[in-house]
Amino acid sequence: MTSVSPPTKSNRREKHRENDWRLFLKLLPYARRTGRLLFASMALLVPLSVASAVQPLIIGQSISLIRQEEQTWFFLQNRPLQEGVNILIGLLLLTVLIRLVFVAVQGFLVVKLGQQITADIREDLFHHVTSLALRFFDKTPVGMLITRLTSDVEALGEVFSTGAIGIIGDMLSMIAIALTMFWVQWQLALLLVFMLFPVTGLIIYFQREYRKANYKARDELGTLNSMLQENIMGINIVQLFRREQFNTEMFRAVNNRYIIEVDKTIFHDSAVSATLEWISLVAIAAVLWLGGLFVLGNTLSFGVLSAFILYAQRLFDPLRRFAEKFTMLQAGFTAIERITDILNEPIEIRDPEVEMGGKRRRGDGKIDASEFGLQTSPQSGEIRFEHVWFAYKSDEYAIKDLNFTINPGEKVALVGPTGAGKSSIIRLLCRLYEPTQGRILVDGIDIRDVPQVELRRYMGVILQDGFLFAGDVKSNITLGENYGIEEVHSAARVTNVASFIEALPEGYDTQLRERGTNLSGGQKQLLAFARAAIRDPKILVLDEATASLDVGTEALIQEALDRLLIQRTAIIIAHRLSTIRNVDRILVLKRGELVESGSHEELLDLDGLYAALYKLQMLGT
Repeated sequence: MTSVSPPTKSNRREKHRENDWRLFLKLLPYARRTGRLLFASMALLVPLSVASAVQPLIIGQSISLIRQEEQTWFFLQNRPLQEGVNILIGLLLLTVLIRLVFVAVQGFLVVKLGQQITADIREDLFHHVTSLALRFFDKTPVGMLITRLTSDVEALGEVFSTGAIGIIGDMLSMIAIALTMFWVQWQLALLLVFMLFPVTGLIIYFQREYRKANYKARDELGTLNSMLQENIMGINIVQLFRREQFNTEMFRAVNNRYIIEVDKTIFHDSAVSATLEWISLVAIAAVLWLGGLFVLGNTLSFGVLSAFILYAQRLFDPLRRFAEKFTMLQAGFTAIERITDILNEPIEIRDPEVEMGGKRRRGDGKIDASEFGLQTSPQSGEIRFEHVWFAYKSDEYAIKDLNFTINPGEKVALVGPTGAGKSSIIRLLCRLYEPTQGRILVDGIDIRDVPQVELRRYMGVILQDGFLFAGDVKSNITLGENYGIEEVHSAARVTNVASFIEALPEGYDTQLRERGTNLSGGQKQLLAFARAAIRDPKILVLDEATASLDVGTEALIQEALDRLLIQRTAIIIAHRLSTIRNVDRILVLKRGELVESGSHEELLDLDGLYAALYKLQMLGT
């Protein structure tokens, strides 16, 4: 056998932080999906900004008119005081009405837009996460994923619903106010605009510090969720081994770290609000000082000075609103960054691209002319491993240069001590992981050239722990595929589980709780057999499938298995060696390598690892 050197360690992707602008741009594709809604929300910002800029001028003109100052609008000159005041009141009420109507409509559209974007991102994130290989879930706690799919997505939606478009509106309002001020009196306008620079610098500084603390706080929240999920899932072990107090102390330590990071975010948020309040008061004082000099010098009317006092407040109002949204925005940007980390995770296992009119490459280099590579026939079901290496972690190989062939219809058992690589072979065959090197062929076709849905329909896998979803019994057998009720009944009869299902309160319509907690372990395993049988697989994989069954139930299943295994290739993993004595061949593994192969009698005569394991089990019985 030719030895193949293990593959070299791949370079890790370098993570880097992105600025807020780049993160915001990542949301634009989602915003474009709701183009009309976005356009309508943005269009309403223009009249709102104009109305906001005009109101202080109207109030200033009212004061000038009442004081009989010369600097009044041309259409107010030579009019009686009451008539002029009535005109200005009418204009002011018109701007107020415009703002009331447009703010209500625009607010509704913005929230609706945010919710739509949130829903789209949540769907894309869920689809991406469920498409990732198991390698990703090996290194990522479930609680972290739940945090990103729930609270992170909600925080991200807030960026649009009350944040991003609101900031654009505030910027338009500031621009409209600034242009109006320069049109009225450029010296005071320049003074107020100049005051924006220091406050902008302070906001940028506090924003960066808040961002760092908020990112750490979200990480600690993910750790909290992971710990909570782990303790709930393992509550029986926690209570059996009296770990309540110990786990509570661990939870308290993580909770305290989370509080510390949240306190930092609160400090930076408060600092921004306090800074804006102080700067706005200084701006009003500066306007009063410089404007007062102009009034005393008869170069500025009292009405214009009054308008600029209002402008000093309104110019900083958008920044004050930004401070109020500061926490939400930074939480949203942190959420974008964390969600982007997930969306940037490469989908390691992908379906092949259809080339040459649907023809795919065979293992012998020929082209299979069928639309799909796999065919169901008495001669199908061959499995071949060619120089397969596989590592869960870099350079820690669970499978080493594995070569073997399982012929169509052959029943093969995988045997070996714990950690020998038996389950890894099954996961590679089902393409839950990709080999680090080498290839796996089914009926001469590289499994990477077969669509995953076809490959996994071609193989039936029954694991030791059958997982059930919340729903009825029938849906747990069909798993969303279009099988008729007669096919469900037939699969149940073939696997000898029909009597058990019919004895349930509502038969096939009996509702199962999450993870099937209202069924026993053996009953859940029985449904796993029916789930495999209904798909009529050509290859059947049993990974300790009967380990959780009692003697009576196991006898029923064994009878059903004898029928299921006819004209099917089978791979059986069983720690009880007495249950695999009648298989065609036994592959003995040790530390990821194939060390022995043969029938039960041949391996006993060989007096190697298998013989040692068998004798050890016989001594224990």
